[in-house]
Amino acid sequence: MGNTPALWIPEIWTGSGRGFWAKLEGFNPGGIKDRAALHLVRKARERGELAPGEPIIESTSGTFGLGLALAGMVYGHPVQLVTDPGMEPMMHRLLAAYGVGIHVVEEPHPMGEWQEARRRRVAELLGEHPRGYCPDQYNNPDGVAAYEDLAMELACQLGRVDVLVCSVGTGGHSAGVSRVLRRLFPDLRLVGVDAVGSTIFGQPARPRLMRGLGSSIHPRNVAYDAYDEVHWVAPAEAVWGCRRLARGSYATGGWSVGAVALVASWLARTQPNGVRIAAVFPDGPQRYFDTVYNDEYCRHHGLLGTVPGPHPDELRHMTEREVTGWARCMNVADPLA
Repeated sequence: MGNTPALWIPEIWTGSGRGFWAKLEGFNPGGIKDRAALHLVRKARERGELAPGEPIIESTSGTFGLGLALAGMVYGHPVQLVTDPGMEPMMHRLLAAYGVGIHVVEEPHPMGEWQEARRRRVAELLGEHPRGYCPDQYNNPDGVAAYEDLAMELACQLGRVDVLVCSVGTGGHSAGVSRVLRRLFPDLRLVGVDAVGSTIFGQPARPRLMRGLGSSIHPRNVAYDAYDEVHWVAPAEAVWGCRRLARGSYATGGWSVGAVALVASWLARTQPNGVRIAAVFPDGPQRYFDTVYNDEYCRHHGLLGTVPGPHPDELRHMTEREVTGWARCMNVADPLA
């Protein structure tokens, strides 16, 4: 785990000489969240919060669950995961094969959608297993510190980073990587990539197709003061990004990867020559064979045939209006402040 490659990606509109460096976290066994899962479990054991052999209980849409399955094997803990009907069948079966107990909530919470429903089920399971441990990936500061190694790898591989582009879900990897890189490169700009329908940056929460980025709650690991700008990307735009990557660079991934590539490519086209852009690709394409890369699924959801415009829609502040497609805002603040 770790020491993942960085690959030069020509911007995906025209494939011109401009581009960005992609950190391919899909080369970890389960994806980027292997780093967080192993780190959180190790720290909990060191502090005595997780006793030997006791269960790990957590909410997940998939990738963090893979990391916890790995951590459970490494440290000898059973793992119980709470998910929702949106989890891909392949992911559900793979986690079951790893020996994970899977609990599926049946109804979204009226205020916090599926994520809040999952968190409430986690609380019930912790009541049944009082010595169990919940890593709480949304709020645990260990989930930020877990990505310091990723930051150092980027610094060693690229020598300099001027702009960092990260998808935002729990907020852990964007906060952890940017915190370390800014010590080395004080002028670093951090660009967050969120999903349309996500409430992280003050937009109203709506049902979302995309997994792995966005949220219907406000994770406290999101370092709002660290972002220079935020972009929102719609599912059809992310699918376009994924497929352009696959056709042009072979390296591709899921929803987060397509959205990040769209934004990083736009930055590569619009920033001055010589600006070095690093984008974190959280996973690979394998778990998305029946969604992003399934024409029937994409046609059913109206995700094919969309080509993003040359520039995002501009918002003066995060709540100026509800966004339905690619948009950005350069005034980022904590919506709960």
